[in-house]
Amino acid sequence: MKKYLVYIGVLALGLALGWVFFGHSSLENKTQNHDEVVKTDQMWTCSMHPQIMQPEAGDCPICGMDLIPVEVGADGLGADAFKMTKNAMALANIQTSIVGNAMVEGNTIKLSGKIAENEDANVVQASYFSGRIERLNISSVGEKVNKGQLLATIYSPELFSAQQELITAASIKASQPELYIAVRNKLKLWNISDDQINQIESSGKVQHNVPVYATVSGTVSEKLVDQGDYVKQGEALLKITDLNTVWALFDLYEHQIDLIKEGQNISITTNTYPNKPFHEKIDFIEPTLNPSTRTVKIRVVLNNTTRVFKPGMFIEGLVEVKRQSKEPLLTIPVSSVLWTGERSVVYVKLTPETPVFEMREVTLGKQVGAQYEVIEGLNHGDEIVVNGTFTVDAAAQLQGKKSMMNKEGGKTRSGHEAHLGIDHKTLNNTDYTKQNTRLETPSLFQQQLKKVYDNYIAIKDALVQDNVNKASESAKDLLVNLSQVDMKLLKNDAHTHWMSLEKEIKSSTDLISNTSNIEIQRTHFKPLSAHLISAIQLFGINEKVYVEFCPMADNNKGAYWLSKEAKVINPYFGDDMLTCGELKQVIE
Repeated sequence: MKKYLVYIGVLALGLALGWVFFGHSSLENKTQNHDEVVKTDQMWTCSMHPQIMQPEAGDCPICGMDLIPVEVGADGLGADAFKMTKNAMALANIQTSIVGNAMVEGNTIKLSGKIAENEDANVVQASYFSGRIERLNISSVGEKVNKGQLLATIYSPELFSAQQELITAASIKASQPELYIAVRNKLKLWNISDDQINQIESSGKVQHNVPVYATVSGTVSEKLVDQGDYVKQGEALLKITDLNTVWALFDLYEHQIDLIKEGQNISITTNTYPNKPFHEKIDFIEPTLNPSTRTVKIRVVLNNTTRVFKPGMFIEGLVEVKRQSKEPLLTIPVSSVLWTGERSVVYVKLTPETPVFEMREVTLGKQVGAQYEVIEGLNHGDEIVVNGTFTVDAAAQLQGKKSMMNKEGGKTRSGHEAHLGIDHKTLNNTDYTKQNTRLETPSLFQQQLKKVYDNYIAIKDALVQDNVNKASESAKDLLVNLSQVDMKLLKNDAHTHWMSLEKEIKSSTDLISNTSNIEIQRTHFKPLSAHLISAIQLFGINEKVYVEFCPMADNNKGAYWLSKEAKVINPYFGDDMLTCGELKQVIE
């Protein structure tokens, strides 16, 4: 019996020693194999050019620096990458396009402008002598006058005395011809015609009221006096404009100046005749830049004998431009770019098979037509989002990734993420991509948010009209409807997001309602727009909403706004740059 116990003990000891020497090695092999798999999935990038993504270590093909491992999150994606579902992409109509080099021979620039009077054809009808206007035959602006038409009659004491001198000099002209000629010339200096002088001389009677006749034909564009007014010699009575020709004045942005030259062809259309272009040539480009709008005026002289063009009418001009260089050019559609003041960003699709995206900052050159030149940030062959960019940006915000308003992503609570009140722990445990970038929202809440949106549109319209009082009143209405939005209807993260957004919307609207300065109102309208865009993107209002953008607003930092129509009507400048901007996104 003892012998069997010894055999069992020796066998057990052998098994233990075998596990120590061989089993541990097996685990190491498994661990090593696992590490090899991880390393196989590891991507490498360049610290200076993050757009470079390669499956193995090596040198950056752009600068030659050593590639570094890409930080990988728990979902297997890079730290700045995020994934959307194919269903979400379909619902938001997200479209992508491959960036490529193109030989750009020519393209079209769209300019916005107005019809104005031809200042070269303006005439000021002045009084050649002092006196009181006894009768004014022009009752209102817009009346047509013909050369030689009676405009007014004036009583002038000076002219009364001069007429008496003429009658006296005429009676002694045989003996004193020089005096007679001097008196006649004196009347001529007051623009009294030879026929009028002869009539006074032949009748021997002094005219108490002297008529004033139109020296040109045209349309009265300004009435400067009223009947009964006393006027001095040389004082303006009326401004008469010849509308047979008018000026088309367009705003040309600073970055487009070198693309436009005097003598270039331009095609002009009006809202009245949208399908009837007028083909003319650029007549003049202002030599000075407007420091507030960063634009110069370009001028086109239009024939207007048929009175098609009315001063004040909005117009659009299309100019075919050609680049000086014939080198291949990297261009992207205007719709693909989001602006954040000094930064321009696009979203790049990292893999062709799956919808994985990453925000990329780009440096842009000139805008030619519907394309931007790309100086830095993209390479030939990159796939970028060209439609639905705002929706992709919202998905990035919800997942705590780098986004338009959050340059650092989820690692810091800054920018737009802080406004949304996103909690990182919640982000890490929630798959927002399954929610199609639109949080679950009751229809009643959407109806209440819709009332806030309608008040916002009223503020926007008031800013377009430069109506500071209406903007303030509409802001107060917005605050009333905002207070009636029931956040208890929202659950979980939707509730948290709305609490933060409501606070920001209320703050900006309060500032708009409590100022009588239109420029200050426009300053606060920018953050109001940004937060309401986020709210509508996240919750929806069951209505199509247009997101529009002007790169010149906020001292060339750019600003967005919401609209009920695709047509651009800019609230940030009033009449100065009413059509400046472009449609960036449609929120369904």
